[in-house]
Amino acid sequence: MELLELLREVGPHVMAVLTVLVSVLASAHVVLRKRDVRAAVAWVGLVWLVPVVGAVLYLLLGINRIRRRARSLTLRQEHGRFPPTPSVAPLPAEALSQALPTGAHLASLARVVEAVVHRPLLPGNRVTVLESRTDAYPSMLEAIASARVSLSLCSYIFDNDRAGRRFVEALAEAARRGVEVRVLVDALGSRYTWPPITGRLRRAGVRAARFLPTLMPKRLPFMNLRNHRKVMVVDGKVGFTGGMNIRAHFLPGEDAARDLHFRLEGPVVGQLQETFAEDWAFTTKERLSGEAWFPPLEPAGPVVARGIPDGPDEDFENIRMVFLGALASARERVRIITPYFLPDTALVTALNVAAMRGVQVDILLPARGNVPLVQWASRAQLWQVMRPGCRIFFTAPPFDHAKLMVVDGMWSLIGSANWDPRSLRLNFEFDVECYDAALASQLEAVVEERLGRARLLTREELDGLPLPIRLRDGLARLMSPYL
Repeated sequence: MELLELLREVGPHVMAVLTVLVSVLASAHVVLRKRDVRAAVAWVGLVWLVPVVGAVLYLLLGINRIRRRARSLTLRQEHGRFPPTPSVAPLPAEALSQALPTGAHLASLARVVEAVVHRPLLPGNRVTVLESRTDAYPSMLEAIASARVSLSLCSYIFDNDRAGRRFVEALAEAARRGVEVRVLVDALGSRYTWPPITGRLRRAGVRAARFLPTLMPKRLPFMNLRNHRKVMVVDGKVGFTGGMNIRAHFLPGEDAARDLHFRLEGPVVGQLQETFAEDWAFTTKERLSGEAWFPPLEPAGPVVARGIPDGPDEDFENIRMVFLGALASARERVRIITPYFLPDTALVTALNVAAMRGVQVDILLPARGNVPLVQWASRAQLWQVMRPGCRIFFTAPPFDHAKLMVVDGMWSLIGSANWDPRSLRLNFEFDVECYDAALASQLEAVVEERLGRARLLTREELDGLPLPIRLRDGLARLMSPYL
C-alpha cells in the first residue's frame, strides 16, 4: 500500500520530467538537423504543443536523412570501386563547347552538375526513347531474354499482376539459363498488390530483396524514405531507366496510363550499374563486382551523358540543384513534363527568373491526376509561376506519368524524379542528363505530341474557381512538404 501511495505521488512528477526530457531531446535534434528554418519552427512548435505525440511524429516523419554511404565506402575499400575505370575518357565540361557548338553556354551547367554529383560526364552513349503504350515493356522483356551473364533490376512498384508476372517469368527463365539475377523492390512499393511480388520471385529462383522494410522497429524513423528509382541493367552493357514501374497500369489499353522509359547503351550504363550496386549492397551487404557486372563499355552513340543519383543521404538534393542550374543556364526555352508539380520557393523563383529573362517556359501537367490531394495542392500554387509568364498546359486523360526536362533544344534530363518535395528531399531517385541535339529534338517532339492534346491554363480560369475549391486547394498546399 505504501508503494502504491508513493507511485501515486511520484508518478505524475516522473512522467512530467520524462515528457519535458523527450521534448527537449526532440527539439535539440530539430534545431541541429533541420536546414529549413520554417520546418524547424513548425516541428519545435508541434513537439511542445502536443507533448510526446509531437516527438513521435517527428521521429516517424521528420527525420528525412539516412547515412548509408559509409557501408558502401567500406565495401569499396575492401574490394575496390564498384565500377571499373571508364573505357572512354570522361569529357571535361570545358570541352562541351567543341562537342556542342550551338550549346556552348551549357558548359556552365555541366560544371554545376559535376560539382554536385562528383561523377564524370561520359561521351559515346546511345539513348532510345520508349513509350509505355508501345515498346517499353517489350524492349525490356527482349533485353531480359537476351541476358547471358548478369541482370540487375530496381523498381519502386513491382506489382503482382499480369505485367508483374510476365517479368517474373522472364527473370526466372534468365536465372535458369545461369544468369546472375538480382531484383530490388522498395518495401512500400512492393505492397501495392498483395501478396507482394517478392515471394513469387523467390519461389521462381530469382534472388530478390526489399529496400528499407518499414515493419522493423529500427527502421521506423526511415519509413518515409523510399527507393523510387527505376533501373535495369543487362550484362552490364544495356541499361533502362525512366519513370515506369512494373504494373498492369501501363499495359496497352484505352485507359492505360502514359509514361516514358529509356534504353541506354555506352559508358553511362556503368553509372546505372554503380547506383544499383550501392543500393543492393546497402540492402543485402552483398557486393556485386567483376566483369560480370561491370564489363568494359565501348562508345555506342553520340550522346554525352551522366547519371545523377539523388536521395536523403550524401546525395541529398542533387536533382534539385540540377533543376536550378538548368533553369539558370537556359537562354531560349525550357520544356517540362511532370505528373506531380509542387516546387519549393527556390524552384518557383528560378522558374520566374527564367521567364522574366525571356526564356519560354512550358510546363505540362496531367489534367486529371491520380492523387487528388497532390493535384489540389499543385493547383493552389500555379499562379506563382504563371504570373511572370510561365505557361501551364493540362494534358488530356489518360494520366501521364512521364518525367522530362529539355533545355534549349540541346540538354535533356530523363529519369524517375518528380517536381515535388517527396522526390527532391525524401526519395532515392535516379536521373540522367544528356547533351545531344538529336535526342533533345526527339524529346521536343514528344512534348509537341502531348501539347497537341493539351489545353493552356489561363489566369482567368484559375481565378474563376469557386471559393470553396480555392480554399480546399489552399489547405492542401499547406501539406505540400509531406506530399
